[in-house]
Amino acid sequence: MSSTTLTPAAPRATARTTTAAGIYIVLLAQLMLVLDSAVMNVGLPHIATDLHFDAASLSWVLNGYALAFGGLLLLGGRLGDVFGRLSVFWAGLAVFTVFSLLGGLATESWMLIAARALQGVGAAIAAPSVLALITTSARDEAARNRALALFTAVSSGGAALGMLLGGVLTDLLSWRWTLFINVPIGVAVLLTVRRHVVDTPRRPGRFDIVGAITSTGAAATLVWTLIKAPEYGWVSAHTIVGLVIAVALAAALVVTESRHNHPLLRLGLLRSRTRVATLLTMAALYGGMMATFFLMVQYFEDDLGYGPLQTGFAFLPIPLAVFTMSRITPRLVARFRQPPIIVVGTAGVLAGFLYLNQIDATTSYWTGVFPALLAMGLSMGGSFMPITSLALQGVEPEHAGSASGLLQTMQQLGGAVGLAVIASVYASHAVPGDFLTGAHAGFDAAAVLATLALISAVSLLARMRRVAAPA
Repeated sequence: MSSTTLTPAAPRATARTTTAAGIYIVLLAQLMLVLDSAVMNVGLPHIATDLHFDAASLSWVLNGYALAFGGLLLLGGRLGDVFGRLSVFWAGLAVFTVFSLLGGLATESWMLIAARALQGVGAAIAAPSVLALITTSARDEAARNRALALFTAVSSGGAALGMLLGGVLTDLLSWRWTLFINVPIGVAVLLTVRRHVVDTPRRPGRFDIVGAITSTGAAATLVWTLIKAPEYGWVSAHTIVGLVIAVALAAALVVTESRHNHPLLRLGLLRSRTRVATLLTMAALYGGMMATFFLMVQYFEDDLGYGPLQTGFAFLPIPLAVFTMSRITPRLVARFRQPPIIVVGTAGVLAGFLYLNQIDATTSYWTGVFPALLAMGLSMGGSFMPITSLALQGVEPEHAGSASGLLQTMQQLGGAVGLAVIASVYASHAVPGDFLTGAHAGFDAAAVLATLALISAVSLLARMRRVAAPA
């Protein structure tokens, strides 16, 4: 396969340019979208009591959002390319804000699940345009790297920050405020963003309906199958049929996109081996991170006896470390380039998993957990920005939405795969009354994911050296 890199085009001159305030406004919206993937975790017991959820349906408070978000990101990215990124971002955020309010007002379990799924639809429409607006609005490479560092800090640290915010709101007010908090923020962004952010022009052309159906179907089917795999079993007919359908839809997508004049997914984005390696690294790292939250919430609440508020604060090292690294990483990238930093970051995440795997009944938070969470936060904060930068490098501005949607789709699918695998491994080794037996097996599986990310990152470093050698 030949390696094809899309060449960058110069930004279009406009009478009005996107301001620094505009970038911060769309980043605030991105933080809100990411927070919602985790903010309700610590409030699930309260939700189950108030709305009379059973054990089987409670998981869909989280899965409904994840399914819609992960399944529609490619479509959201292409919509921004075709109809204007700011317009599509505005529409998606409006949907997200409305259903945040309705979810907070839910009086029945099905109402909350439906609102969460429609929140995910809005998030999937809005999120790819955030990254595309940031990358195409930067004045130069240095400004672009700074903006990407802030974006990845928000995206990687936002989930851990969501655990903290969820604990605070649930303990001090109610779980409903984990949804209500989105409303004033969403309204503020909707009212101000058009003053500070320039929309991209609409691009004429026939919309790829078949590509939209097959890409959404493939992603949604894969996420659904992986979410349900621990419940049905990895070799059950339900799981195997789901995976076969997802692969068939993905194959149909490839055939469709190779023939369409205006494809939803540009296959040229996947001809770069560097880009493919960065996508795989992102998926594996994010999968491990989601597994950490799944296991550590149970450890804090079951073994250490923490309440929602204390559990939220226990995750604080991760967002603090991520946001600290967001100030440093652009300078590191400018000096060393992306691959060496990605290798160091993935190695740090792997070390964090191995450290967590040593916890036992006598372990305290400060000696057994805090160092690992801090190391993982620093590592993720250092690696996610160069991964994002390398994945979008060389993409033409008019296709930035599609590339952003592809990157975030891989991130969400990685999270779904990682969570499903670790949850399944944990459940298969669990001993009633003994969390740590299953947790150790889960951390072993998370370490395998981090090892795959490290192997992929090392391939980036080797490729960089091969390219540099002739020069």
